Parts: sequence; C-alpha cells; structure tokens
Amino acid sequence: MQEREAAILALASDDTLHSASLDWMLKADANKYSYNFTWMGRPIIRYPNDIVVFQEVVWRSKPDLIIETGIAHGGSLILSASLLELLGGNGRVVGVDVDIRSHNRKAIEQHPMAHRITMIEGSSTSLNVIEQLREIVKSHSRVMVVLDSLHTHDHVLAELRLYSRFVTEGCYLVLPDTFIEYFPPGYFANRPWDVGNNPMTALRQFLKEEPNFTIDELTSSKALISEAPDGYLIRTSRQVH
Repeated sequence: MQEREAAILALASDDTLHSASLDWMLKADANKYSYNFTWMGRPIIRYPNDIVVFQEVVWRSKPDLIIETGIAHGGSLILSASLLELLGGNGRVVGVDVDIRSHNRKAIEQHPMAHRITMIEGSSTSLNVIEQLREIVKSHSRVMVVLDSLHTHDHVLAELRLYSRFVTEGCYLVLPDTFIEYFPPGYFANRPWDVGNNPMTALRQFLKEEPNFTIDELTSSKALISEAPDGYLIRTSRQVH
C-alpha cells in the first residue's frame, strides 16, 4: 500500500506526464472519445480511468444512497446501481435531471438495475427537488453525491452548497468535468462554460467556504487521464445544522 501511494504521488508531481496526459485528452476529446463506452448497455460518457476510480471510492466508502445530478443516457446511474448491487443490501441511486428524455427514461426503467434507481425530473437546484431528496436521505445512513449536470461556475457552486449537506461523514462528493479549466480558452465555444467558469472554479470557491470537505489527493491524482482532477472530495466531519 505504501509503495502504491508513493508511486501515485510521484506521478502526480510529474509535470511532463501531466502535460502529455492533457495533450492526449485534447486530441481524444476532439474525436468524442468518451462517447465510445457503455456500462451494461447504456452510454456512460466517461473515461475508463474514471469508471475504475469511481468503483474504488464506492467500495471504500460503501454508501447506501448515491445521488447523481445529470442523467443523460443513464450509464452513470446504471454503474452506480450495479456497484450497489454487488455490495448487497438495499442501496439506492437517485438521478436528477432537468430534462429526462422519454427514450432514455424507458431504457433505464427496463434495465435489470432499475429496481435500485429512482429518477426525479426538475432543476437540481429547485426547492421542490431538494425537498424530495431530503425525504429520501432520511432513510439512509451513508450518502454519496455525484454532480454532473450544467457545468457553469454558478450552477455547480449552487449544487455544491446544496448537495454537500446530504453527504455523510466518510463518504464522497464527486465532481466530474473539472478538467474544463485546463483546456484551451474558447475550446467550449458552443457551451456556456469555459476556462474561469466551470466546475473547478466552483470547487475552489466551495473549499474556501466549507471546512468539512477535503480533496482526496491520492484518489484524485491517480487516473491522470481523467475528467475529474481534484474532483473527489471526502466529508471529514459531520454536518453541523
């Protein structure tokens, strides 16, 4: 274990390797690389490295509820549900999206993992959605959150402030798409996010406000080719209401 951690830290401090990884990601993204993968039949839109790291944190923290904002085709919900299935027990996944396309909803509802999945349609930051989630959280003891909806600074910061309260001590808040900050300015010209306005900038602001979360450096550093640099946060103390 110590040898592995030392190797991860060495990789994390290798600027040449980081530069090469970013260059690879830019070329791969131009060809929609992350759209080429599925999980149990549903498009997942993640790098394989991130899928492997995600299962590590689920296994390590063993949540009985995973809340995800952003559903798209449902691959991430299916991944979370299948991991909870392997853990056993009555673990649930709740997906929130402002627009759940009917064909995606149907495919998710017909999937073998559907018995562990609940979907809520509505804005992830709306009072109605938050109230529904508060009721669901009451019956669970270990809660994990994944924030993967609109990637603008303001929206992600609002999500971080709201959804961090659901995360229980020792569990993770996962923030994909922090890699946007490291792509060239203007790369996402057809999107409302860019360098200086994205999940990473929201994360930095959130960590200034919230002392109960810390970046899991080993987990966040190991993938290198990843959509979530610094994006694995762990709650280090209980929520004080």
